[in-house]
Amino acid sequence: MTADLLPLVVGIAASPFPVIPVILLLLTPRATANAAAFLGGWAGGILTGTVAFVLLESVIERLDEPPTWLSWTRVALGTALVVLGARQWLSRAKEQPAPAWMQSLESATPRSAGRLGLLLSLANPKILLFCAAAGMTIGASATSAPETVLGAVLFALAASVSVAVPFAAHLVLGDRATAPLQRANTWLTVHNATVMAVVLLVIGALVLVKGLAGL
Repeated sequence: MTADLLPLVVGIAASPFPVIPVILLLLTPRATANAAAFLGGWAGGILTGTVAFVLLESVIERLDEPPTWLSWTRVALGTALVVLGARQWLSRAKEQPAPAWMQSLESATPRSAGRLGLLLSLANPKILLFCAAAGMTIGASATSAPETVLGAVLFALAASVSVAVPFAAHLVLGDRATAPLQRANTWLTVHNATVMAVVLLVIGALVLVKGLAGL
């Protein structure tokens, strides 16, 4: 995995967005199965989104001579992330009710948890922007099909680490992890918008500067 991908990994992994549902799933009766299914769906969605943009990269590369498309793509994606981060920051103080899918997690099954993980990663524009930048970067830097596949898989796994950590804590500590997970869930719920805004602004700025430097 190249150094250019590290900010994008951090951008997804530092987001509290998927951590809250996996913690809630770890507090359900079928905690292990539900959380494992959600983790698989979340990582699978990131991988799918990244591979889609790897394929798009191969088309754009053939159309662009000389190849300045990657820098312009970074500029566009970085700008989009900064705008989203600014909007998130400005609206962070507004109280919003918990979404319906979060309220229904108490009755989740492994199948529904897996579908939720897949949907939350593929249908979230903020996550897709990170996947887009990663897919374009992997496609442009990889020299062979196996290297491309490996890069996409490693990116998806690394970006899913924040979801994997609560799950691993549950496996290792069992019931002893319940109280810390509940405290973490409370903190993330309160500060979710602020954390996400900071992540989007910082990573967006890094991607934007990288793109401008390549022009």
